[in-house]
Amino acid sequence: MTVKKYLKESIKLGDKDLTVETGRVAKQADGSVVIQYGDTMLLVAAVGAPHVREGIDFFPLTVEYREANYAAGRIPGNYFRREGRPTEKETLTSRLIDRPCRPLFAEGYRNETQVIASVISADPDNNPDVIAITGASCALFLSDIPFMNPIAGVRIGLRGPCGWRAAPPTSGRR
Repeated sequence: MTVKKYLKESIKLGDKDLTVETGRVAKQADGSVVIQYGDTMLLVAAVGAPHVREGIDFFPLTVEYREANYAAGRIPGNYFRREGRPTEKETLTSRLIDRPCRPLFAEGYRNETQVIASVISADPDNNPDVIAITGASCALFLSDIPFMNPIAGVRIGLRGPCGWRAAPPTSGRR
């Protein structure tokens, strides 16, 4: 197992910083990042099997995106204390991560691969779904998994007659 080096990089996106940090948490994963935009923070980990399973003629990629209630500051009581099955938004966000990443793996790669994106804290102004795309790409690219090109996701919005606004719109502007 290789020693993971700590690295933290930030860029200005709109009026906030997008920060990607690796090497501090989830060290047993092949690649992991903590990505933050505003007060929204996600942990994204990528793990790939070392060998191909027998009889597999497809690419078994599993993407799971989960928003726990504690990330938004809601602690459920009694019966609803445990997290249930993924909500519709979580399922669609998992697909939103899967679709652009799947074609970027090396041709013929058939090892079982998992990408897990967990929301650590959620800011009501910055939706974590698009940030998870960038985090998944960073985790895959930093791992030993043959992921060819990193990608990034950004939500854009129309800003009146002036044209497109490239910075992610807050929830009030959507």
